[in-house]
Order: sequence, then C-alpha cells, then structure tokens
Amino acid sequence: MKIFQASDVVHLIDRKERTYTFELKEGARFQHSGEFLSHDDLIGQPDGTIVTLTRGTRLLAVRPTLSEYVMKMPRGAQIIYPKDIALILLGADIYPGASVLEAGIGSGALTLALLRAVGETGQVVSYEVREDFLRRAEKNIALYLGKPPSNLLTRLKDIYEGIEERELDRIALDLPEPWRVVNSAGETLRPGGILLSYLPTILQSSQLTEALHRDGRFTRIETVETLLRPWHIEGMSVRPDHRMVAHTGFITVARRFLPAPAR
Repeated sequence: MKIFQASDVVHLIDRKERTYTFELKEGARFQHSGEFLSHDDLIGQPDGTIVTLTRGTRLLAVRPTLSEYVMKMPRGAQIIYPKDIALILLGADIYPGASVLEAGIGSGALTLALLRAVGETGQVVSYEVREDFLRRAEKNIALYLGKPPSNLLTRLKDIYEGIEERELDRIALDLPEPWRVVNSAGETLRPGGILLSYLPTILQSSQLTEALHRDGRFTRIETVETLLRPWHIEGMSVRPDHRMVAHTGFITVARRFLPAPAR
C-alpha cells in the first residue's frame, strides 16, 4: 500500500474534477474557499483516500500519475504533451539500461519519462542552453521523484556546438533546428542507435529528413503525429468529447547504421 509521506506531491480532486496540486510538508495547511486541511492529517494516509476539509467539503487525495503531474507542474518552457511522450518512448525504443541524450530539457516533462524508462541502470544526459529552464526542470524532476535522480546528468550547454558523450543508444531532440545536430548525432550514436526529433511544423520535419538523407548514416526515416480524441460515456450518452488534443507536434525517427565498406 502506498502511504503519503512528507515531500510527496498530492492532487486533491473535487466533485467537479478540478485538481489542486501541492507538496506535502509537516505543519503546513492546504486552504480552499475558506476551508483548510492540515498536511499532517494526510501524511500517513493511503494514496486514494477521501479527505474532509474543516467545513465538510470532501476531496479525493491521490499521488498524481506522471501524465497528470506533467500537465500541472510549473513550466519554464512549453511541455511535450503526454500523448507525444508515449509515442516518443516507443518510437525511440527507450529501454532499461539505455544511455539517452536529450536536448533541450525544457520543463522536464520528457526527462521524467525517459528516467522512468531507462531505470536505475540507464542514464539520461540533458543539454539545455537556458539556465532558467534547466533549473526549473531540475526542481520539477526532484519534486516528483522526491529527490534529484542519480541517473540524470544535466549540462548547461548548446548542443549545436557539439556532443561530448560517445556510444549513445538514443538521442531525443526538442529543438527548433535539429538538422544542425545530425552530423554530431552520426558521430556519437552507436550503430543501431536511434535519433528522434520533436518539431511543431512539417517544414521543419522536412528539412530534418533531407539532412538525415544527405548525411548517409541514417535509415528507416519516418515522420508521424498523434491525435488524441477522448469519448464521453455516461449511461445512454455515448459520443466523442467536444474537445480533443489534435496536432501538437511531428515526431521524426531515424536509425544509425554502418555503411558497407568500399570494395
């Protein structure tokens, strides 16, 4: 059974599905519409419990899923949406023990998913050119995990100037000009390694694809996007929801290979 502890991130959810996010701290209070809840009353309770505020309002207390946390966490830069993160993890084949380079770190949404996927035996290296984004992401990551992860190395560095690491298994890019990284990626990815790039426009994706073809060390180049449509199901009312998360970005994947030696 998962028990709430001090420093845990908590979501309180009311009957209208509104969510309130905070970090549990001994001696602190959560306040809402003139009512409050002592954090001490929640510490030690099981995840998924119902709490009652001082005037009787009842809220559901849960430890947020990664997807829920990503959508609510403080942002320095725009996040990659959970629907795209899911496809990135599968498209780039992020596996336990993998060495993954990421650029840029943004607000840390993708970083958290990469850390979970590579596990304790893997490593994530994150390049970020803006220090304010990097520090915000580090705080978001440490807050969700409860401590700074030992398998994350952050670098305040412009990846366009080169990549320090070698024999990487995977590279994941969230940059406006990823074609400028293709040559470095070809030198630092191991044979069979995967390069993935997330871009907002198809023109950027096209320019990246052309650069990958010109480089000559990449194959199986593919670009996709995901559209997520939720459904409303309540009794006899079964229909698509009025809103959906449509286009957010394009994902381009390519695989590094060793060209055949000249005869």
